[in-house]
Amino acid sequence: MSRKFLENESPGWVADGLISEAQRQQLLARYPPEAQAVGLLPLLGSVLVGLSALSVVAANWQGLPAVLRVALLLGSLLGAYGAGAYFLRRGNADLGHGLIGLGLIVFGASIILVSQLYQLVGYDVSGLLAWVVAGVTLSYVYGSRLLVLLTVVIGAAVQTYCVQVLGSFSYATAALVAAGLGYYWWRRPAVVSSTVLATGLLWQAGLLVIVLHAKITWFFVPAMAIYAAGDWQASRSGARALQGPPLVAAYLFMFGLATFGETDTYANVLRPPLLPYLLSLGAVFALSVAGKRARGRFDTLLDWLLLLPGFYLPGGLPLAVATLVVLYAHAGSVLARAHRQQDSDQLTVGAVLFVVATAVAYFKLTWAFLDKSLFFLLGGVLLLGLSWYLRRRNAQTLAAAPPPAQPAASKGADEATQPS
Repeated sequence: MSRKFLENESPGWVADGLISEAQRQQLLARYPPEAQAVGLLPLLGSVLVGLSALSVVAANWQGLPAVLRVALLLGSLLGAYGAGAYFLRRGNADLGHGLIGLGLIVFGASIILVSQLYQLVGYDVSGLLAWVVAGVTLSYVYGSRLLVLLTVVIGAAVQTYCVQVLGSFSYATAALVAAGLGYYWWRRPAVVSSTVLATGLLWQAGLLVIVLHAKITWFFVPAMAIYAAGDWQASRSGARALQGPPLVAAYLFMFGLATFGETDTYANVLRPPLLPYLLSLGAVFALSVAGKRARGRFDTLLDWLLLLPGFYLPGGLPLAVATLVVLYAHAGSVLARAHRQQDSDQLTVGAVLFVVATAVAYFKLTWAFLDKSLFFLLGGVLLLGLSWYLRRRNAQTLAAAPPPAQPAASKGADEATQPS
Protein backbone atom coordinates (compact mmCIF):
# COMPACT_ATOMS: atom_id res chain seq x y z
CA MET A 1 0.00 0.00 0.00
CA SER A 2 1.40 3.42 -0.92
CA ARG A 3 1.41 6.48 1.32
CA LYS A 4 -0.16 8.57 -1.43
CA PHE A 5 -3.13 6.21 -1.55
CA LEU A 6 -3.53 6.47 2.23
CA GLU A 7 -3.32 10.26 2.16
CA ASN A 8 -6.02 10.45 -0.51
CA GLU A 9 -8.42 7.82 0.81
CA SER A 10 -8.03 7.81 4.61
CA PRO A 11 -9.96 11.08 5.24
CA GLY A 12 -12.99 9.41 3.64
CA TRP A 13 -12.55 6.38 5.88
CA VAL A 14 -12.58 8.65 8.93
CA ALA A 15 -15.69 10.47 7.65
CA ASP A 16 -17.48 7.14 7.12
CA GLY A 17 -16.59 5.97 10.62
CA LEU A 18 -14.45 3.08 9.44
CA ILE A 19 -11.39 4.27 11.38
CA SER A 20 -10.63 7.01 13.86
CA GLU A 21 -8.30 9.94 13.27
CA ALA A 22 -5.79 8.38 15.64
CA GLN A 23 -5.83 5.16 13.62
CA ARG A 24 -5.40 7.17 10.44
CA GLN A 25 -2.28 8.79 11.84
CA GLN A 26 -0.94 5.37 12.88
CA LEU A 27 -1.41 4.09 9.35
CA LEU A 28 0.37 7.10 7.90
CA ALA A 29 3.22 6.60 10.34
CA ARG A 30 3.50 2.98 9.23
CA TYR A 31 4.13 4.09 5.63
CA PRO A 32 6.62 7.00 5.86
CA PRO A 33 7.44 9.15 2.84
CA GLU A 34 9.99 7.57 0.55
CA ALA A 35 13.51 8.88 0.80
CA GLN A 36 14.49 11.31 -1.92
CA ALA A 37 16.53 9.68 -4.64
CA VAL A 38 19.64 11.15 -6.13
CA GLY A 39 18.80 14.11 -8.34
CA LEU A 40 18.15 13.41 -11.99
CA LEU A 41 20.59 16.02 -13.34
CA PRO A 42 23.68 14.70 -11.53
CA LEU A 43 22.75 11.16 -12.55
CA LEU A 44 22.34 12.13 -16.20
CA GLY A 45 25.61 14.08 -16.05
CA SER A 46 27.42 11.04 -14.70
CA VAL A 47 25.97 8.85 -17.46
CA LEU A 48 27.08 11.32 -20.14
CA VAL A 49 30.59 11.56 -18.69
CA GLY A 50 30.77 7.76 -18.59
CA LEU A 51 29.59 7.47 -22.19
CA SER A 52 32.19 10.03 -23.23
CA ALA A 53 34.96 8.07 -21.57
CA LEU A 54 33.65 4.84 -23.10
CA SER A 55 33.67 6.41 -26.57
CA VAL A 56 37.29 7.53 -26.17
CA VAL A 57 38.38 4.08 -25.02
CA ALA A 58 36.44 2.30 -27.80
CA ALA A 59 37.94 4.55 -30.49
CA ASN A 60 41.50 3.85 -29.30
CA TRP A 61 40.99 0.27 -28.07
CA GLN A 62 43.17 -1.42 -30.67
CA GLY A 63 46.04 0.97 -30.05
CA LEU A 64 46.12 0.44 -26.28
CA PRO A 65 48.63 -1.98 -24.72
CA ALA A 66 47.17 -5.31 -23.62
CA VAL A 67 47.98 -4.64 -19.98
CA LEU A 68 46.17 -1.29 -20.09
CA ARG A 69 43.11 -2.88 -21.70
CA VAL A 70 42.86 -5.49 -18.96
CA ALA A 71 43.38 -2.78 -16.32
CA LEU A 72 40.55 -0.71 -17.83
CA LEU A 73 38.23 -3.71 -17.79
CA LEU A 74 39.08 -4.59 -14.18
CA GLY A 75 38.81 -0.95 -13.12
CA SER A 76 35.38 -0.60 -14.73
CA LEU A 77 34.21 -3.83 -13.15
CA LEU A 78 35.42 -3.01 -9.65
CA GLY A 79 34.27 0.59 -9.98
CA ALA A 80 30.71 -0.44 -10.91
CA TYR A 81 30.46 -2.97 -8.08
CA GLY A 82 32.06 -0.61 -5.57
CA ALA A 83 29.79 2.31 -6.51
CA GLY A 84 26.75 0.02 -6.33
CA ALA A 85 27.71 -1.17 -2.84
CA TYR A 86 28.27 2.44 -1.76
CA PHE A 87 24.83 3.62 -2.84
CA LEU A 88 23.20 0.57 -1.30
CA ARG A 89 24.78 1.45 2.04
CA ARG A 90 23.46 4.99 1.62
CA GLY A 91 19.93 3.61 1.20
CA ASN A 92 19.56 4.29 -2.54
CA ALA A 93 18.56 0.80 -3.63
CA ASP A 94 17.51 1.68 -7.19
CA LEU A 95 20.80 3.31 -8.15
CA GLY A 96 22.82 0.73 -6.22
CA HIS A 97 21.19 -2.21 -7.98
CA GLY A 98 21.51 -0.40 -11.30
CA LEU A 99 25.28 -0.05 -10.83
CA ILE A 100 25.56 -3.70 -9.74
CA GLY A 101 23.71 -4.61 -12.93
CA LEU A 102 26.15 -2.45 -14.90
CA GLY A 103 28.99 -4.38 -13.28
CA LEU A 104 27.35 -7.65 -14.37
CA ILE A 105 27.20 -6.39 -17.96
CA VAL A 106 30.85 -5.27 -17.81
CA PHE A 107 31.78 -8.73 -16.48
CA GLY A 108 30.26 -10.38 -19.55
CA ALA A 109 31.86 -7.88 -21.89
CA SER A 110 35.21 -8.51 -20.20
CA ILE A 111 34.94 -12.25 -20.86
CA ILE A 112 34.40 -11.60 -24.56
CA LEU A 113 37.06 -8.87 -24.90
CA VAL A 114 39.74 -10.79 -23.00
CA SER A 115 39.08 -13.82 -25.21
CA GLN A 116 39.59 -11.68 -28.29
CA LEU A 117 42.64 -9.96 -26.80
CA TYR A 118 44.56 -13.18 -26.11
CA GLN A 119 43.18 -15.11 -29.11
CA LEU A 120 41.41 -17.63 -26.90
CA VAL A 121 39.34 -19.98 -29.06
CA GLY A 122 36.31 -21.40 -27.29
CA TYR A 123 34.74 -24.62 -28.49
CA ASP A 124 32.15 -24.69 -25.74
CA VAL A 125 30.16 -22.27 -23.64
CA SER A 126 32.14 -22.60 -20.41
CA GLY A 127 33.35 -18.99 -20.49
CA LEU A 128 29.94 -17.46 -21.02
CA LEU A 129 28.45 -19.91 -18.52
CA ALA A 130 30.42 -18.06 -15.83
CA TRP A 131 28.43 -14.96 -16.77
CA VAL A 132 25.15 -16.77 -16.05
CA VAL A 133 26.53 -18.11 -12.76
CA ALA A 134 27.50 -14.57 -11.73
CA GLY A 135 24.03 -13.28 -12.58
CA VAL A 136 22.26 -15.97 -10.56
CA THR A 137 24.61 -15.41 -7.61
CA LEU A 138 24.14 -11.64 -7.60
CA SER A 139 20.35 -12.08 -7.82
CA TYR A 140 20.40 -14.05 -4.56
CA VAL A 141 22.93 -11.81 -2.82
CA TYR A 142 21.10 -8.55 -3.51
CA GLY A 143 17.53 -9.77 -4.02
CA SER A 144 17.02 -7.34 -6.89
CA ARG A 145 14.38 -7.74 -9.59
CA LEU A 146 16.64 -5.84 -11.98
CA LEU A 147 19.38 -8.42 -11.57
CA VAL A 148 16.87 -11.23 -12.09
CA LEU A 149 15.71 -9.63 -15.33
CA LEU A 150 19.30 -9.12 -16.50
CA THR A 151 20.18 -12.74 -15.72
CA VAL A 152 17.19 -14.05 -17.68
CA VAL A 153 18.22 -11.92 -20.67
CA ILE A 154 21.86 -13.03 -20.31
CA GLY A 155 20.80 -16.67 -20.18
CA ALA A 156 18.72 -16.22 -23.34
CA ALA A 157 21.62 -14.50 -25.11
CA VAL A 158 24.11 -17.21 -24.11
CA GLN A 159 21.74 -19.95 -25.24
CA THR A 160 21.12 -18.20 -28.55
CA TYR A 161 24.89 -17.97 -29.11
CA CYS A 162 25.23 -21.69 -28.40
CA VAL A 163 22.53 -22.61 -30.89
CA GLN A 164 23.52 -20.25 -33.68
CA VAL A 165 27.33 -20.36 -33.42
CA LEU A 166 28.18 -23.63 -31.70
CA GLY A 167 25.21 -25.60 -33.05
CA SER A 168 24.43 -27.14 -29.67
CA PHE A 169 22.15 -26.58 -26.70
CA SER A 170 23.66 -25.69 -23.33
CA TYR A 171 21.71 -27.73 -20.81
CA ALA A 172 23.82 -26.21 -18.02
CA THR A 173 22.66 -22.70 -18.97
CA ALA A 174 19.03 -23.82 -19.12
CA ALA A 175 19.35 -25.57 -15.75
CA LEU A 176 20.92 -22.52 -14.10
CA VAL A 177 18.14 -20.24 -15.31
CA ALA A 178 15.32 -22.70 -14.61
CA ALA A 179 16.53 -24.03 -11.24
CA GLY A 180 18.45 -21.03 -9.90
CA LEU A 181 16.02 -18.30 -10.84
CA GLY A 182 13.08 -20.70 -10.50
CA TYR A 183 13.83 -21.13 -6.80
CA TYR A 184 14.27 -17.38 -6.49
CA TRP A 185 10.81 -16.93 -8.07
CA TRP A 186 9.35 -19.53 -5.72
CA ARG A 187 10.51 -17.51 -2.70
CA ARG A 188 9.80 -14.06 -4.20
CA PRO A 189 7.00 -14.36 -6.77
CA ALA A 190 6.90 -10.75 -7.99
CA VAL A 191 4.67 -10.17 -11.02
CA VAL A 192 7.26 -8.61 -13.34
CA SER A 193 9.98 -11.11 -12.47
CA SER A 194 7.55 -14.00 -12.96
CA THR A 195 6.54 -12.81 -16.43
CA VAL A 196 10.12 -12.22 -17.57
CA LEU A 197 11.31 -15.55 -16.17
CA ALA A 198 8.52 -17.45 -17.95
CA THR A 199 9.29 -15.64 -21.22
CA GLY A 200 13.00 -16.44 -20.91
CA LEU A 201 12.28 -20.11 -20.22
CA LEU A 202 9.96 -20.28 -23.21
CA TRP A 203 12.78 -18.87 -25.35
CA GLN A 204 15.09 -21.61 -24.08
CA ALA A 205 12.43 -24.26 -24.81
CA GLY A 206 12.02 -22.96 -28.35
CA LEU A 207 15.77 -23.14 -28.95
CA LEU A 208 15.82 -26.70 -27.64
CA VAL A 209 13.13 -27.71 -30.13
CA ILE A 210 15.15 -26.10 -32.93
CA VAL A 211 18.38 -27.89 -31.98
CA LEU A 212 16.66 -31.27 -31.68
CA HIS A 213 14.85 -30.74 -35.01
CA ALA A 214 11.67 -31.86 -33.26
CA LYS A 215 8.08 -31.15 -34.19
CA ILE A 216 7.29 -27.65 -32.99
CA THR A 217 4.34 -28.89 -30.93
CA TRP A 218 6.84 -30.51 -28.52
CA PHE A 219 7.44 -26.91 -27.41
CA PHE A 220 4.23 -27.02 -25.39
CA VAL A 221 5.41 -29.81 -23.10
CA PRO A 222 8.05 -27.63 -21.34
CA ALA A 223 5.83 -24.57 -21.83
CA MET A 224 2.97 -26.16 -19.90
CA ALA A 225 5.45 -27.48 -17.33
CA ILE A 226 6.12 -23.80 -16.59
CA TYR A 227 2.36 -23.30 -16.37
CA ALA A 228 2.06 -26.25 -13.98
CA ALA A 229 4.75 -24.76 -11.72
CA GLY A 230 2.51 -21.72 -11.33
CA ASP A 231 -0.31 -23.96 -10.07
CA TRP A 232 1.82 -24.88 -7.06
CA GLN A 233 2.76 -21.29 -6.19
CA ALA A 234 0.98 -19.97 -3.10
CA SER A 235 0.91 -16.39 -4.39
CA ARG A 236 -1.95 -16.20 -6.89
CA SER A 237 -0.67 -13.03 -8.56
CA GLY A 238 2.82 -14.49 -8.98
CA ALA A 239 1.35 -17.75 -10.27
CA ARG A 240 -0.82 -16.09 -12.91
CA ALA A 241 2.10 -13.90 -14.00
CA LEU A 242 4.23 -17.02 -14.56
CA GLN A 243 1.37 -18.74 -16.40
CA GLY A 244 0.63 -15.77 -18.65
CA PRO A 245 3.36 -16.30 -21.31
CA PRO A 246 2.65 -20.07 -21.76
CA LEU A 247 -1.06 -19.32 -22.14
CA VAL A 248 -0.37 -16.55 -24.66
CA ALA A 249 1.82 -18.96 -26.66
CA ALA A 250 -0.87 -21.67 -26.56
CA TYR A 251 -3.58 -19.21 -27.61
CA LEU A 252 -1.53 -17.85 -30.52
CA PHE A 253 -0.87 -21.41 -31.67
CA MET A 254 -4.57 -22.30 -31.54
CA PHE A 255 -5.44 -19.02 -33.27
CA GLY A 256 -2.93 -19.77 -36.03
CA LEU A 257 -4.31 -23.28 -36.39
CA ALA A 258 -7.83 -21.91 -36.73
CA THR A 259 -6.72 -19.30 -39.26
CA PHE A 260 -4.19 -21.15 -41.43
CA GLY A 261 -4.73 -24.88 -40.82
CA GLU A 262 -6.70 -25.44 -44.02
CA THR A 263 -4.82 -28.38 -45.46
CA ASP A 264 -2.73 -31.29 -44.26
CA THR A 265 0.50 -29.62 -45.38
CA TYR A 266 1.22 -28.85 -41.72
CA ALA A 267 1.28 -32.56 -40.80
CA ASN A 268 5.06 -32.93 -41.15
CA VAL A 269 5.63 -29.86 -39.00
CA LEU A 270 3.05 -30.17 -36.21
CA ARG A 271 2.23 -33.84 -35.67
CA PRO A 272 4.64 -35.68 -33.34
CA PRO A 273 4.13 -39.40 -32.62
CA LEU A 274 0.72 -39.54 -30.96
CA LEU A 275 1.35 -41.80 -27.97
CA PRO A 276 4.64 -40.27 -26.68
CA TYR A 277 3.27 -36.77 -27.13
CA LEU A 278 -0.01 -37.46 -25.32
CA LEU A 279 1.80 -39.29 -22.49
CA SER A 280 4.22 -36.39 -22.00
CA LEU A 281 1.50 -33.76 -22.11
CA GLY A 282 -0.73 -35.91 -19.90
CA ALA A 283 1.99 -36.12 -17.24
CA VAL A 284 2.28 -32.34 -17.18
CA PHE A 285 -1.52 -32.07 -17.07
CA ALA A 286 -1.65 -34.38 -14.04
CA LEU A 287 0.97 -32.24 -12.29
CA SER A 288 -1.08 -29.14 -13.06
CA VAL A 289 -4.30 -30.69 -11.76
CA ALA A 290 -2.58 -31.75 -8.54
CA GLY A 291 -1.35 -28.19 -8.02
CA LYS A 292 -4.78 -26.71 -8.69
CA ARG A 293 -6.32 -29.12 -6.19
CA ALA A 294 -3.71 -28.30 -3.55
CA ARG A 295 -4.19 -24.53 -3.99
CA GLY A 296 -7.94 -24.57 -4.62
CA ARG A 297 -7.74 -23.22 -8.16
CA PHE A 298 -9.93 -25.57 -10.16
CA ASP A 299 -11.59 -22.51 -11.70
CA THR A 300 -8.55 -22.20 -14.02
CA LEU A 301 -8.62 -25.81 -15.21
CA LEU A 302 -10.25 -24.81 -18.51
CA ASP A 303 -7.01 -23.05 -19.49
CA TRP A 304 -5.98 -26.49 -20.72
CA LEU A 305 -8.58 -26.30 -23.47
CA LEU A 306 -5.98 -24.47 -25.54
CA LEU A 307 -3.75 -27.56 -25.48
CA LEU A 308 -6.21 -29.96 -27.07
CA PRO A 309 -4.24 -31.62 -29.89
CA GLY A 310 -6.59 -30.60 -32.68
CA PHE A 311 -3.77 -30.68 -35.22
CA TYR A 312 -4.28 -34.44 -35.49
CA LEU A 313 -7.60 -33.74 -37.22
CA PRO A 314 -7.64 -33.48 -41.02
CA GLY A 315 -7.38 -29.97 -42.40
CA GLY A 316 -10.32 -28.01 -43.71
CA LEU A 317 -13.75 -27.82 -42.10
CA PRO A 318 -13.21 -30.38 -39.26
CA LEU A 319 -10.11 -28.59 -38.04
CA ALA A 320 -11.67 -25.12 -38.39
CA VAL A 321 -14.79 -26.12 -36.43
CA ALA A 322 -12.80 -27.88 -33.70
CA THR A 323 -10.41 -24.97 -33.14
CA LEU A 324 -13.24 -22.44 -33.13
CA VAL A 325 -15.13 -24.47 -30.53
CA VAL A 326 -11.99 -24.44 -28.38
CA LEU A 327 -11.53 -20.67 -28.80
CA TYR A 328 -15.17 -20.00 -27.89
CA ALA A 329 -15.06 -22.36 -24.90
CA HIS A 330 -11.87 -20.77 -23.61
CA ALA A 331 -13.26 -17.24 -23.98
CA GLY A 332 -16.44 -18.30 -22.19
CA SER A 333 -14.44 -19.81 -19.32
CA VAL A 334 -12.47 -16.57 -18.90
CA LEU A 335 -15.69 -14.51 -18.88
CA ALA A 336 -17.36 -16.84 -16.37
CA ARG A 337 -14.36 -16.75 -14.05
CA ALA A 338 -14.15 -12.95 -14.32
CA HIS A 339 -17.81 -12.58 -13.34
CA ARG A 340 -17.45 -14.95 -10.38
CA GLN A 341 -14.42 -13.08 -9.09
CA GLN A 342 -15.68 -9.61 -10.09
CA ASP A 343 -12.41 -9.06 -11.94
CA SER A 344 -12.81 -6.23 -14.44
CA ASP A 345 -9.43 -6.85 -16.08
CA GLN A 346 -10.21 -10.49 -16.77
CA LEU A 347 -13.66 -9.49 -17.98
CA THR A 348 -12.05 -7.26 -20.59
CA VAL A 349 -9.67 -10.05 -21.62
CA GLY A 350 -12.56 -12.50 -21.96
CA ALA A 351 -14.58 -10.06 -24.07
CA VAL A 352 -11.60 -9.48 -26.38
CA LEU A 353 -11.04 -13.25 -26.74
CA PHE A 354 -14.73 -13.72 -27.56
CA VAL A 355 -14.63 -11.02 -30.23
CA VAL A 356 -11.45 -12.52 -31.72
CA ALA A 357 -13.04 -15.97 -31.90
CA THR A 358 -16.11 -14.44 -33.52
CA ALA A 359 -13.98 -12.64 -36.10
CA VAL A 360 -12.10 -15.84 -36.95
CA ALA A 361 -15.38 -17.73 -37.29
CA TYR A 362 -16.72 -15.06 -39.60
CA PHE A 363 -13.77 -14.96 -41.94
CA LYS A 364 -13.22 -18.72 -41.95
CA LEU A 365 -16.74 -20.11 -42.09
CA THR A 366 -19.28 -17.50 -43.08
CA TRP A 367 -17.52 -14.93 -45.26
CA ALA A 368 -18.84 -16.33 -48.53
CA PHE A 369 -22.45 -17.14 -47.72
CA LEU A 370 -23.66 -15.18 -44.69
CA ASP A 371 -24.59 -11.52 -44.81
CA LYS A 372 -22.18 -9.43 -42.76
CA SER A 373 -24.88 -7.58 -40.85
CA LEU A 374 -26.59 -10.85 -39.90
CA PHE A 375 -23.32 -12.30 -38.66
CA PHE A 376 -22.52 -9.29 -36.48
CA LEU A 377 -26.09 -9.44 -35.16
CA LEU A 378 -25.62 -13.07 -34.15
CA GLY A 379 -22.29 -12.24 -32.49
CA GLY A 380 -23.85 -9.38 -30.54
CA VAL A 381 -26.78 -11.56 -29.44
CA LEU A 382 -24.35 -14.20 -28.20
CA LEU A 383 -22.41 -11.65 -26.15
CA LEU A 384 -25.57 -10.09 -24.70
CA GLY A 385 -26.98 -13.51 -23.86
CA LEU A 386 -23.78 -14.57 -22.15
CA SER A 387 -23.65 -11.30 -20.18
CA TRP A 388 -27.29 -11.73 -19.06
CA TYR A 389 -26.66 -15.30 -17.94
CA LEU A 390 -23.54 -14.40 -15.94
CA ARG A 391 -25.24 -11.43 -14.26
CA ARG A 392 -28.20 -13.64 -13.34
CA ARG A 393 -25.85 -16.19 -11.81
CA ASN A 394 -24.11 -13.45 -9.80
CA ALA A 395 -27.44 -12.11 -8.54
CA GLN A 396 -28.54 -15.59 -7.44
CA THR A 397 -25.22 -16.16 -5.67
CA LEU A 398 -25.46 -12.85 -3.80
CA ALA A 399 -29.08 -13.50 -2.84
CA ALA A 400 -28.20 -16.92 -1.42
CA ALA A 401 -25.23 -15.61 0.58
CA PRO A 402 -25.82 -14.97 4.31
CA PRO A 403 -25.78 -11.32 5.45
CA PRO A 404 -22.43 -10.13 6.80
CA ALA A 405 -22.01 -10.28 10.55
CA GLN A 406 -22.41 -6.94 12.28
CA PRO A 407 -19.34 -5.76 14.24
CA ALA A 408 -19.72 -5.94 18.01
CA ALA A 409 -18.93 -2.26 18.54
CA SER A 410 -21.44 -1.19 15.94
CA LYS A 411 -24.05 -3.55 17.38
CA GLY A 412 -23.56 -2.08 20.86
CA ALA A 413 -23.90 1.45 19.50
CA ASP A 414 -27.15 0.51 17.74
CA GLU A 415 -28.57 -0.97 20.94
CA ALA A 416 -27.63 2.15 22.85
CA THR A 417 -29.54 4.36 20.42
CA GLN A 418 -32.75 2.26 20.65
CA PRO A 419 -35.50 3.79 22.83
CA SER A 420 -35.98 2.08 26.18
